[in-house]
Amino acid sequence: MKVLVIGSGGREHALAWKLSKSKEVEQVFIAPGNAGTALVGTNVEIGVNDFEKLAEFAQSEEIGLTVVGPEDPLVNGIVDFFQERGLQIFGPGKKAAIIEGSKIFTRDLLQKYGIPSAEYKAFTGAEEAKAYLHEKGAPIVAKADGLAAGKGVIVCETFEEAEKAIGQILIEKEFGEAGNRLVLEEKLLGEEVSYMVFSDGKTIKPMVSSQDHKPAFDNDKGPNTGGMGAYSPAPVVTGELEVEVLETIMQPTIDAMRKEGKEYKGVLYAGLMITKQGPKVLEFNCRFGDPETQAILPRLDSDLLPILQSCMGKTLSEQEVKWSSRACCCVVMASGGYPGKYEKGKGIFGLGEAAKLPATVVFHAGTRQEASKVLSNGGRVLGVTALGDTIKESIANSYRAVDLIKFEGAYFRKDIGQKALNREN
Repeated sequence: MKVLVIGSGGREHALAWKLSKSKEVEQVFIAPGNAGTALVGTNVEIGVNDFEKLAEFAQSEEIGLTVVGPEDPLVNGIVDFFQERGLQIFGPGKKAAIIEGSKIFTRDLLQKYGIPSAEYKAFTGAEEAKAYLHEKGAPIVAKADGLAAGKGVIVCETFEEAEKAIGQILIEKEFGEAGNRLVLEEKLLGEEVSYMVFSDGKTIKPMVSSQDHKPAFDNDKGPNTGGMGAYSPAPVVTGELEVEVLETIMQPTIDAMRKEGKEYKGVLYAGLMITKQGPKVLEFNCRFGDPETQAILPRLDSDLLPILQSCMGKTLSEQEVKWSSRACCCVVMASGGYPGKYEKGKGIFGLGEAAKLPATVVFHAGTRQEASKVLSNGGRVLGVTALGDTIKESIANSYRAVDLIKFEGAYFRKDIGQKALNREN
């Protein structure tokens, strides 16, 4: 079978890498891909939101399954577009992808079905939002309602920060149309984890737990990013807690979406806060996480292809999903200045040496090939990933590979996985 992966980041490299290992996959195409995806498949110069060209390519190449990486095309309805043309595609349809497309929809859904989450209120006007802020005070979290590339969430520790955030989102339109509406919600206290499940609309199968690192700098300082690294498993998610997450959050959400006429097939990703009162939902995403996928897929012992097919064919209950007991760590190497302004086109050196290390994979995110050179081409450039028998060993293996890779202005956090080590000590 031929498979098409849509996207150009580290998550898509990880998906293409894993699918290329399937005995049932003869060829992997990635649209548009990056310098790393070209090592495991064939890049195709088509943008992720060019549905017409993507569908034409899938038909002409007789693609057996298309796998969508980023949220934009999912929220914009690519699954419906493909299915109307008789093409097999993995991911939720437009009606279901609203779970990421609108934070207000999701908050309302969680409240309606009694799924644990934060207290919140939605606004379209800055004055009403500020009045609510006066009532509630800080700390508080301000969120743009729509898609903002993982950056539309501002955690406000002070009243002044919250006032500024309301202005940034609703008045200055820093996040464009995503900020036409605003959510102000209670700041939940605890440890944050990422939890993903496969869903066929009724049955769910959990992936292993992971923990992302959103802030740009060590010790969770600085502005939020798309994610500076991840590790799996997250020790904070005990066996008992995992059962609670599945029974009080993940399965009820899939059931709620079905009851609302928005059957959810694909990957449901929950950003959770483990509070003293138990796990609560911070956000839902309608796709594989990035960089969590880079830390999770190397631990998947099963063939990924039949799992994805069973989600779309509503036969997930028949699938056995096996995971390795080994740990995995992904350290993101970013361009200097990210998530603000940064320069592209920096030569990357040491990739070959890093790839030779045992149990190590360097997933490319913002890269491009120019002749024999690999150049930086985005904010998050690489996801340097390694397995280990323990979390401590996987972290050490990842940083060993990071030390071999150089490009001008390269920046990375030096404390990825530290929360896990603190919990083990």
